[in-house]
Amino acid sequence: MTQHLGLRARITLAFAIGTLVLSALLSATAWGLTRQNLLDQREDSSGVVFYRNAEIVQQRLPTETDALTLVGSLATPLGAHPIVYSDGAYTPLTPEFGREALPAAVRDAVLSGEPVRMRFRLRGDMQLAIGIPIPSANAAYFEIIPLEDIDATLAALGMSLLAASLVTALAGATLGWWASRRALRPLSDVSTAAMALAAGRLDTRLSPSRDPDLRPISASFNDMAQALQDRIERDAQFASDVSHELRSPLMTLAASIEVMDNQRDDLTERAQAALDLMTGDIARFQQLVEDLLEISRFDAGVVRLELEEVHLAELVMQAVRHSTDRDIPVELDAELAGVVVRADKRRIVRVIANLLDNAAKYGGGATSVSLRGVDNGVQIAIEDRGEGVPEEDRAQIFGRFNRGGLAGRRSASDGVGLGLALVSEHVGLHGGRIWVEDRTDGLSGARFVIELPVEEPG
Repeated sequence: MTQHLGLRARITLAFAIGTLVLSALLSATAWGLTRQNLLDQREDSSGVVFYRNAEIVQQRLPTETDALTLVGSLATPLGAHPIVYSDGAYTPLTPEFGREALPAAVRDAVLSGEPVRMRFRLRGDMQLAIGIPIPSANAAYFEIIPLEDIDATLAALGMSLLAASLVTALAGATLGWWASRRALRPLSDVSTAAMALAAGRLDTRLSPSRDPDLRPISASFNDMAQALQDRIERDAQFASDVSHELRSPLMTLAASIEVMDNQRDDLTERAQAALDLMTGDIARFQQLVEDLLEISRFDAGVVRLELEEVHLAELVMQAVRHSTDRDIPVELDAELAGVVVRADKRRIVRVIANLLDNAAKYGGGATSVSLRGVDNGVQIAIEDRGEGVPEEDRAQIFGRFNRGGLAGRRSASDGVGLGLALVSEHVGLHGGRIWVEDRTDGLSGARFVIELPVEEPG
């Protein structure tokens, strides 16, 4: 069970159990010593009175004719119940504390000539029985001393010690929680820094620790973070350099293709087919280079929003009109018709264009674009008529060079998996988020939803 608890909870539980066990041992020891001390004191004080009474019985029994009168004359400062045995009969001061109240072992031992002292329970109460033979009078003398007050004292002491043990365990748990927080704080700092690195803040570092045991951990983490940052920056710089170097030959190839396309009528049918293939490949190559350049700017952290006041509804309709499919219906909330917000117009248009292009490539074409208001923001949704996106692919398709399982199995697809990655970057730059879900009308297809916070114009 403890394996399912967190480290802090296990440390706290260990402190609590340790203090509880320790306090329980100390309480049991204290209770046992107190009990023994109280009983010893009571037996000693009872013994003094008992032997004084026994001496009186020994002196008066031969001449005393009434045993009950003799028993009634004895001193009982501790509430003892005296019993005189003479001529085969037991004479108690109190009838319920007579022969039957005495344990048989006490009676037998005393009548056989052996003094006895024994603790026992009578009707649930602890008692002390003392007996001594009186051979000169062929008799014996017994006393039953009640120990109920000691029982009550020990019960009260036990409850107090139990409460003290529980309080001590609670204090131990509190101490364990405090100690675990201090002990695990460096690990919490490491976790926070690791999450920051995962979120893309590559300059995150741990402060040097004064603790000699923790200093190697922070140093190793910082070395790892620096190596990771250097590696990512080198890769980003490489992609940027390659993309820049490819632009010039691509422009030359595009210009050459355009010249050849102008002389298309002079080419054979086979040459025209080859020209069409080259034109399509050059266009895709140019788009790939542009996407890589855009991605490299995101990685380098040099991308900045160019905010301006835009009519959001008009911006969405304009982006749809400039797409390859101009007949897509646009659904707008009435209250958003005149809303003016501050946004980067070029990037929002690029986001919608990429999603429409994605729908055309993988979703059989977009069926609708909608704009509606939500709490503190707006949602732009684009639905298509494709097969939808499986649950296991919905988070991955926004990664780089990832087109999802269905798209990846389509040989006719000409995408490289950067379009949705750029969409996610642009949306995140605006402080928004994007996800994909099933269509709300129950039909087959995917529904891409962009949620953007609304920044009112200043």
